[in-house]
Parts: sequence; C-alpha cells; structure tokens
Amino acid sequence: MSDQIKIDTGISIALTGSGGAGVMTAGGMLLEAAAKSGFYGLQTRSVGPQIRGGEAAALLRLSNHAVEIHRGGFDILFALDWSNFSRFAAEITLDENSVVIFDPEGGEVPEIVSAATKNIIELPIKKFASEIPGGRMNMIALGIVAGAIDLPKETVLGLIVRKFASKGEAVLEASRACLEAGYKHAGSVANAPKLVSDAENADVPRWLITGNEAAALGAVRGGIKFAAAYPITPATEILEWLAPSLTAIGGNLVQAEDELSSINMIIGASYGGIPSITATSGPGLALMTESIGLATAAEVPVVIVDVMRGGPSTGIPTKSEQSDLNIAIYGLHGDAPHLVTAPLSVADCLFTTQWSVHLAEAMQVPAIILSDQYLGQAKMIIDKPADVAFFADRSKVEKIDTAYTRYALTADGVSPMAIPGTAGGQYTADGLEHSVTGTPSSAAEDHHDQLAKRRRKIEGFNYGTHWAEIEGEGDLVIVTWGSTAAPVREAAELARAEGISVKTIAVRLLAPLRVEALEAELAGARRVLVIEQNDLAQFYRYLRGHVDLPADTRAYHHPGPMMLSTTEILSEIMKEHRL
Repeated sequence: MSDQIKIDTGISIALTGSGGAGVMTAGGMLLEAAAKSGFYGLQTRSVGPQIRGGEAAALLRLSNHAVEIHRGGFDILFALDWSNFSRFAAEITLDENSVVIFDPEGGEVPEIVSAATKNIIELPIKKFASEIPGGRMNMIALGIVAGAIDLPKETVLGLIVRKFASKGEAVLEASRACLEAGYKHAGSVANAPKLVSDAENADVPRWLITGNEAAALGAVRGGIKFAAAYPITPATEILEWLAPSLTAIGGNLVQAEDELSSINMIIGASYGGIPSITATSGPGLALMTESIGLATAAEVPVVIVDVMRGGPSTGIPTKSEQSDLNIAIYGLHGDAPHLVTAPLSVADCLFTTQWSVHLAEAMQVPAIILSDQYLGQAKMIIDKPADVAFFADRSKVEKIDTAYTRYALTADGVSPMAIPGTAGGQYTADGLEHSVTGTPSSAAEDHHDQLAKRRRKIEGFNYGTHWAEIEGEGDLVIVTWGSTAAPVREAAELARAEGISVKTIAVRLLAPLRVEALEAELAGARRVLVIEQNDLAQFYRYLRGHVDLPADTRAYHHPGPMMLSTTEILSEIMKEHRL
C-alpha cells in the first residue's frame, strides 16, 4: 500500500492576469467548450476585494468524470502578465511536470514559478493580438490552451459566435481571428496533457451551473414567490437569477435598502401567505438575527441563504470559509428553535434549498441555509439533477367557525395559519410571548407551553434520510459538512481504491442535529475524524456538545481563504489508518 496515492483525474488549468484582462471570460469559454465536448469540469475564480482592477485567476479542472474540487496541482499555468501574481500564488501549486506559458512583455517569471518547473514557454501573446485589428490577448490564450489540450476548434468557434455576435461584426471577426491564431500556435505547447474522452459518458445530459444559480432554482422549484435582499458578495448572483425568474412566474423581488429591511420584508410577505426568501453573507446574517427571532416566535416561515465568506467583520468577501456555523445555530437570543441546513455540492445547492423551503413552510419556522463562496460561485458541469417533490405546503385554515387559536398546542407543534383576510382569523403576531390565541402573555404556563410547542415541531419532524449523505463502510469514519464534503468524498474514494475502508458522513441538516441517527452511524467506529474549514473547529465542538463521540475522535480544520484539498485530507486519512 503506497503512502503517496496518485491523483490523476483530468487536466487542471490556471489562467492569470490583471483585472480586466479577460481571464475569467476565457476560462468560462474553456469550461463551456469542454461541456459541449462531453466532459465534466469546474471553474472557480480567485480575485481580490477590489471593485475593479487588481489580480484575477480563472482556475479550471476538466475531466471525463464528475469533479467537484480542485485536485491540488495545476498542469497548465497561462499568465497574461505577472501583475500581483504573488497574491494567489499559494492557490496555484506547480510541479516539475507543469507547463507555464507567458508573455515576456508581462514581466519576469516569479521565482516561485521558475523554481517549481522548467517547462516554461515564452509566447508573444500581446504581439499576436496587436497584429489583429481589435485583437485581445485573452482570446489568443483561449485558442492556445484549447488547441493544446485538444478541444475541437469548431466547438470553441461556435461559442465565439454565440457570445460576440451581438457586439457587432468587427468584434466577432477579431475574436474569431484571435482564436484561429491561438490554435495555430498551440503546437508550441508540446508537453501539455490532452483531454481524453469517455465515449460512454459523452451523451449524458449535463448542466453548466453555479451553486448560487442552483440555489435560486431550488428556491423557485420549492415554491418561493417573493424575495427581498440587499446585494452582498458572494450572494448577489442568487438575486440576479431570481429577479427575472420570479417575475416570469408571477412573483417579485425587491432590492431593499439594507439587510434589516430585507428580513422584515420577507417576514411580512410570508405572514401574508407568500413563501419568501432572502440571500446574504455573514455580515448580513448578523444584522438579521433579531428579526429571525421574531419569525421564530410568531411562527412565520422564512428562508435565509447565507453564502459564507471569510470573517469576521468585512473579512475576505471574495474567499470561502465555513465560519458562520456558530451564529447560524446559536445566534438567536432566547430558546429559539429553527432550522440550519448546508448544501454538500454545487448540484446539492438545488436540492438543499428546495428541501429547506419545504421544511420551513411545513413547520412554519425560519430556515438558514449555509452555502459558501466556493459553492456559490464555482461553475460546474454536472449531471442533470433529479426532480424532487419537495415544495411549499403550509398548513392553513380556510374556514373558522369558532374562536381562532393560532398557536394551538397540537401534537406535532404545527398550528394551521390564518392568512390575513380569512374571516374570523384575526390574531396578534409579534415577538411577545403569547397564549394559544396570540394574546401577549407573561404567564409561566403560556411561556412553557409555547417553548415546548416550538421545540416539538422541529424535533419530531420526519426528515427521512436527507439529514446526511453517507458513503462507504469501515471503522475509520470522517464526519463533515457543507463544501468540505467534496474533497472528503474524493479523498475517501482514492483511499478505498488503495484498500483502506473509510466511511464518510456529510451532514446536511445541522440543526436540529439528528443525534440518534448520527450515533447509530458512528456505532463501531474505531477512529473519527471531523473535518471543516474554520479556525475554531466549530462543527467539532458542536458535535462534542450533543453527540456521544468515540474516544478517538480528532478535529482536522483550518480557516480560509485556502480551500481544504483532496491531497491534505488524503494525508490525514493515511495517518488515521496507520494508528
């Protein structure tokens, strides 16, 4: 059994340059061309916090099987220039087999690059572009890389036409000419790896989608008809997708003046009977917590998507981190039972959001969805997700013949809700503790009854098997959540290929934690490794407070902005296996 398990899955490419150089456009077209050619892949971006300018990198991984995470090393680095390259050099790891292509007019090759590989190719990209009227370096680079890895030129040309035809004939012809020039010079990259097609998978229907787009689609499929939000990185794309989509189905989106207005608007809309959502990031969630408590007390269902970023405070808006777990679970004052869920992949952003809408509406509670910058803004080629039958289905009272008890003490804790305008359905809905009729009350009996009612409905709900994704068997168990599930799954798969038995539990429902179900899955475990991306091991400590973990349980964690990689998790699995 080897201590060094080889990770050989497709081609990894990094395109770098100054902000505005167009590397993100070129990367996106490479990914789309790969999709149209029958491949899987993903693209992420590395940018600074600047509104304009600064550094930019498009990071791609292309393969003939599904991939969800970068593999920790890059086969090709194409630098349009070296401006501010040091800011993301740690994200672009190279080895002696890596091929580096650069324009000598873009500056000298950084020492960290020249020390890693000798496969460094100078090409006068700027000169090539200047010879074409209206030529752009990024389109030259697109042609060189696409040609070097054997993507069909006709496929990329088709994308050029679709993307630039509306910009006029001059722009279209310049882009075509640049692509042709790039393919002409692709032979200079002799050592580049080639994409190898898998004929069995070539015709499988696939989507090209980001996690934010998938979350927005899941919200609409779940029955959301109203959204209110204030733009914030990295959640804004959810709002951009929802704006026209809600209009198309008779819904509405309002851009509020701030996060306080956003949460209160969706509470108001939901009180009126309309399933509602907002999207934000950590700073916005912090502002919303008082009103989420109001929704909990008044039993008004709302959905809040938190696309997490590095914190605290403004932190690192353009980088990923799983550090909002504590505020999502514990951030409401008082005993305030609510839901916290976390998608486990880009594709799962659709399912988890749709499921969360269903749960919030069914139980009349707030649901916080913890996505993050990686999931939200990564663009992936995925298999078409299966349709699921989760949708908003709130218990409503249609006809009232007797005194209406909005907060009746039902067996499951859920009381039928009268929508404003229902005859005889008037009641007080605010943040004060109340009796079964909604009348404000400070009586101990009412407080105890309502606390138990609110707790009972989320603890007794049947969540089925969706609380987690569980793979493999073995006495070495890895427990994780959110975007960290991707490198954990890949590392575990590689370990199993080497004969190491590994079980993975990726938790989707974080609150209420399914303690009995989790303990049952941990039964017989010899060692447990809890993996997450934050500084304080928040998930590990959360589990310690609620779950009877085996004695040999260890936390492996680090904060952003660097994502946990398959390589480092695989290394931790090997360590645990040898103990």
